[in-house]
Amino acid sequence: MLRTTLEIDHASTILKLLGDQTRLTIMKLVDDHTCCVCEFVEIFQVSQPSISQHVRKLKDVGLVHEERKGQWVFYSANKENVYYPFVQSIIDQLPSQDQKLKKLEEQGTRISCN
Repeated sequence: MLRTTLEIDHASTILKLLGDQTRLTIMKLVDDHTCCVCEFVEIFQVSQPSISQHVRKLKDVGLVHEERKGQWVFYSANKENVYYPFVQSIIDQLPSQDQKLKKLEEQGTRISCN
């Protein structure tokens, strides 16, 4: 893997973004999964506009891809982003968040967006 040096100001911006527990958890989830905004609403028990603000901040720096399918918007990690290796080094240190998605599957809300 090609290693590039990240400027301090860019690293600071990324760390500020990931300093929020919701955004950090979102990045951990979308690193391995494609998730719908409605799933984040269920997981975090916050409003859709609140989730959209968190995701917009991640999208603005290119950390997540957005894909629209009808009325639903799905997000996944943008592993081609120049900052991704830096982000990956952080989220790889975190415990899996898959249980959050498994809980949605058990409730039947994970598949409601498809």
